[in-house]
Amino acid sequence: MFIVVLATILGLMHFYIWVRVIKNTTSPGRTRWLLTTILLALAVLLFATLILPRVIGLTESAWFAWPGYVWFALAVYLFLTLLVLEPVRLALRGWVRRAPEPPAVEDPQPAVNRRLFLARASAVAAGVASAGLVGAGMASALGPPDLLRVPVRLRRLDPAFNGFRIAVVSDIHLGPLAGRAHTERIVEMINETAPDLVAIVGDLVDGTVEELGAAAEPLRDMVSRDGTFFVTGNHEYFVDGTTAWLRELDRLGIHTLRNENTLIRRGSAGFDLVGVNDVAGESIAEPPDFDRALDGTDRARPTVLLAHQPVQVAEAADRGVDLQLSGHTHGGQMWPFHYVVQAVQPSLAGLSNFGDTQLYVSRGAGFWGPPVRVGAPPDISVLTLQTD
Repeated sequence: MFIVVLATILGLMHFYIWVRVIKNTTSPGRTRWLLTTILLALAVLLFATLILPRVIGLTESAWFAWPGYVWFALAVYLFLTLLVLEPVRLALRGWVRRAPEPPAVEDPQPAVNRRLFLARASAVAAGVASAGLVGAGMASALGPPDLLRVPVRLRRLDPAFNGFRIAVVSDIHLGPLAGRAHTERIVEMINETAPDLVAIVGDLVDGTVEELGAAAEPLRDMVSRDGTFFVTGNHEYFVDGTTAWLRELDRLGIHTLRNENTLIRRGSAGFDLVGVNDVAGESIAEPPDFDRALDGTDRARPTVLLAHQPVQVAEAADRGVDLQLSGHTHGGQMWPFHYVVQAVQPSLAGLSNFGDTQLYVSRGAGFWGPPVRVGAPPDISVLTLQTD
């Protein structure tokens, strides 16, 4: 059913682009046939990019993933820009209808066909705007993440932890477009901040250990006083071998919190670091279990929760968690999809409050699908804890 719905949406989107960019701007003949063939080939490429990697593997599909995903972004913005221009086209219908009658005899300089002029002007404007947005978005997505430094006040935090730094990174999304160099840059940026603790809050990989193990290997070089901790995101459950990845992370020195907690100490002082599985863990009978994760924690100490999806803050607030660290949203990744994400998640990015629980949401250091970020640059966040 998913494939049928996806094919229908992509088909309608490409048909609309064909009507506005090709049919309305050309006459029947060789040019229209050639452009139509190119658009059909791009539609097939996009569909193959979305479907085939799960069938034939990342390595075999890498060669067409780049052009496929770039076209995906271009097609989306071309479609949206053409929609935005529809009111202009409709408003100018009267001007088009008032076009002068063609001359009775052939004119050496015939009058401009207003309908054709309007169609071509709209197509060019949409094409230029789409290419500009995608170009800028690719520069943002493929460039170094922003390094954000955020002070966070925690109630009951012992003065021994004043200035404690937690580096938060999420949604690295190692896959066909982001490999070892992507991981190396993230590790280098985090190490330069000299954090006390590193929190990787899900969606690290989009493939198996066999396909992406070498890309993840630089994580072993992460340096922090109290260690690096990981909780699963939904994408960890979309690949075969979730358990294999957890074993691999353990081999790399990354501590996975699977509905469990650990005490971070400074002498006799401490705070509880808690991690819950992503909600997608239900697919393999490993759903998030807050009661189990919080078992043994001390209400006299602050509680810092790692949970991939911001929506999990509702359960965290009910249980008195002080601070939840999340990702998942990508900050929307490609405007205007920010509004879709905001409709299903309580926060898009940054620090917010839900009752007595603070929620910090990272925009993520990578991207999913198109290597494009518009209005949502990638980030690595360093949270500095302060006494309340």
